[in-house]
Amino acid sequence: MFESFFRFCCCACLATSVALSAPPQRAKEPVDYVDPYIGSIGHLLTSTSPSVQYPYGMVRLAPVASARNGDRYFAHDISGFPAGAATLMATTGALETDLAKCGSSFDHDQETATPYYWSAILERYGIEAEATVTEHAAYYRFTFPTNAHSHLLIRLSGEFEVVGPAAVAGQSGSGAGGSGGGRGGIATYFYAEFSKPLGEYSTWEGATIAHESKRSGANIGLIADGATTKGEKISVRIGISNIGIEQAHKNLQKEIPEWGFDQVKARGRAVWNRELGKIAITGGTEKQRTIFYTALYRSLGRMTNYTEDGKYYSGYDKQVHDAGGHDFYAGDGLWDTYRSLHPLQLILDPKRQQDMVRSYVRMYEQSGWLPSFPSIAGDQAVMIGHHSAALIADTYAKGYRDFDVEKAYEGMKKNAMEATMLPWRRGPLTELDRVYQEKGFFPALAKGEKETVKEVNPSERRQATGVTLENCYDDWCVAQMARALKKDNDYAYFMKRAHNYENVFDPRIDFMSAKSADGKWVEGLDPKMGGGQGGRDYFTECNSWIYTFQVQHDVAGLAKLLGGREKLAAKLDALFTEPAPSKYTFLGQFPDMTGLIGMYAQGNEPSFHIPYLYNYCGQPWKTQRHLREIMEIWYTDTPLGICGDEDGGAMSSWYVLTAMGFYPVTPGLPVYVMGSPIFEETKISLEKGKVFTITARNVSAKNKYIQSAVLNGKPLNKPWFEHSDLAGGGTLVLVMGPRPNTAWGSAPEAAPPSMSR
Repeated sequence: MFESFFRFCCCACLATSVALSAPPQRAKEPVDYVDPYIGSIGHLLTSTSPSVQYPYGMVRLAPVASARNGDRYFAHDISGFPAGAATLMATTGALETDLAKCGSSFDHDQETATPYYWSAILERYGIEAEATVTEHAAYYRFTFPTNAHSHLLIRLSGEFEVVGPAAVAGQSGSGAGGSGGGRGGIATYFYAEFSKPLGEYSTWEGATIAHESKRSGANIGLIADGATTKGEKISVRIGISNIGIEQAHKNLQKEIPEWGFDQVKARGRAVWNRELGKIAITGGTEKQRTIFYTALYRSLGRMTNYTEDGKYYSGYDKQVHDAGGHDFYAGDGLWDTYRSLHPLQLILDPKRQQDMVRSYVRMYEQSGWLPSFPSIAGDQAVMIGHHSAALIADTYAKGYRDFDVEKAYEGMKKNAMEATMLPWRRGPLTELDRVYQEKGFFPALAKGEKETVKEVNPSERRQATGVTLENCYDDWCVAQMARALKKDNDYAYFMKRAHNYENVFDPRIDFMSAKSADGKWVEGLDPKMGGGQGGRDYFTECNSWIYTFQVQHDVAGLAKLLGGREKLAAKLDALFTEPAPSKYTFLGQFPDMTGLIGMYAQGNEPSFHIPYLYNYCGQPWKTQRHLREIMEIWYTDTPLGICGDEDGGAMSSWYVLTAMGFYPVTPGLPVYVMGSPIFEETKISLEKGKVFTITARNVSAKNKYIQSAVLNGKPLNKPWFEHSDLAGGGTLVLVMGPRPNTAWGSAPEAAPPSMSR
């Protein structure tokens, strides 16, 4: 790993002189704990990238480098730096227009990576490259060696023009006002200014090099050539926009009006310290604090605020809109983020979260559907479920309602009644959706049956049981909104559909299973290995061991199906001890089920709530034990530190909440279920200056079991509390010990609330 910024040396014999001459050591601030390279080696699938950005910022900077086997940490060659629609690179020596050929190696030991600043040595050229950022602008600084031919290159697919002695403007694609060949047909615009006039410059299209001030095409660029002296610094500041070049220029003038790299860097540091400092922790180990604040940094990256100077471009109607005083957000993946990321963000910044809900409503108004994976270009046909229902219901249930509630409900109901549930598909109902509406389950193929429904994605297949389970939870969320809005008929209808999980529970095997359209069980379904690659015939990236517990909204009902609370606890025990046939075989079929403990898979989101279910069984100490083991084993402070796909902050937000000691098992219900905090004290700064403090007395690696609890001065004998207890400010005091107190939180009446008929 790269060197810490805050390493200090001392020698006993020099202690006196050091004390007299050295400046005082600065105490670590939250941002100093963040290590963006945590998780940059994937356990099996996607790794993280060391992004420099503002929280929720539109501009994200990371060196353009080819990850080896998908592992970002092992990418030791940099071929450029992002500049909106373009890629920027600094070189010396012979002219080379092909960025693939002008890359340079770099060494992590000579690299600095933080949320607000990045630097490294481009070893091939002896150039120090630095980057910092604002919300809508990138700022680079290159320190050159002595060389008669030093270069700055810009490459893109689209068009650009030299618009001054030290300025270039352009866009991806060939269209204007949001059309073109950029991301999903969306153009990205940039306006770049150089601290040194371009002087001798050449432009190219393909292999043709000339001195042209304008270029357009699929492979175009500019290269500025000039002599540099040792230590000479040349900076590039770049405004970026989704609206137009003029707006990109305005963004730059507003956010970086003058040359001053270090000032912009310091501003970014202050922004991150403000946001990360909303959670102040005391105690724990250096490693735990590093993991925690890095996880919090990852939890503040999405959604993306696309508002520019009071306007935003929407890919949902291809228009520029006035933001009307509320920011517009896109860039989300609700299958991953509704579970813990959005609930965490709602605690830390309710106003922003309400703007996110407003953005979903705007996207519905502009496109006719509530999206599930909204990008700036439009909804992406990814994963399963209509989990915008969960986001909206959770925000509303916790008392935050500054959005058009009726319009939001209209979109929720339309998705539930008129949109297909098919995996990786957007559009109207299919014959399979009508089975769900009529019979209460999404039909699987019968054994040996060939697929005949043309709308089914051939690689993602039907995922029939997963679709049933996730959509009946969404139906429950719609029902909660219907009840709040006094739509009694809708409430009754969707509450009935919320029980559809019962239709795919096979009591013969005590697992969730699958039915064909005629209502017959698919015989011989193996809960562990059934369903083909990723279990996709019946489930979604996981097997029935995981999806049997996918009843977040009615844990009491699930327990009843299994035979009672004790049977649910026994099923959970079995989950954590059931072995895979072999990791080689199992992970080859289920590559998303990393972070295994038995059949429990921390590396994929459907597992997240499962360890907390012991609280519903009268055995909260088992929740406490398993959570401590998961945090200790599957979250570390190394490039291997995240055991699954990060998915926009989903994996990290689980850690942040769990390390604090609570988790939202059922988004849509204003309740947090308790776990086992790892810090002596956690202070969460809330709206209007309020603070919620969690104190864990005697907490340690061994002292992980809750002995007693006091909430706002009153004894708490149940392993859960309400959002209002937190949002109003107050204190939760836990006494921790080395052995379980099996009397605390174990009474049937202490169980967290669950759906009632």
